[in-house]
Amino acid sequence: MDQTPEKPFYDLHIFCCVNQRGAGHPRGDCSTRGSVNLHAYLKSRVKTLPELGKVRVNQSGCLDRCELGPVMVIYPQGIWYHYRSEKDVDEIIESHLIGGKVVQRLRLKNDATVPPE
Repeated sequence: MDQTPEKPFYDLHIFCCVNQRGAGHPRGDCSTRGSVNLHAYLKSRVKTLPELGKVRVNQSGCLDRCELGPVMVIYPQGIWYHYRSEKDVDEIIESHLIGGKVVQRLRLKNDATVPPE
């Protein structure tokens, strides 16, 4: 029996929270902070970059980091980002996806309780 681990199905798998909570919810939500349009922008940009390999950009329900949103997580590395604009998305694409360098100013640490400045 072959014990060689299979290569992941995707080279990169990106989950973008687009969860929407009820108005006035104390934790807020990613959708209200613009995640739906930013997800669409990221997805359209990634489709133009075949050099990235096999990449899937998914909408996600709540990733349970509501206060930090909008958020995304990129696998297989498991790097979490907070982003606010198309400019932030472009920086993540250029630095992380293409260049292989984590964007420290947007990265969410595991113990983050407020979004980075």
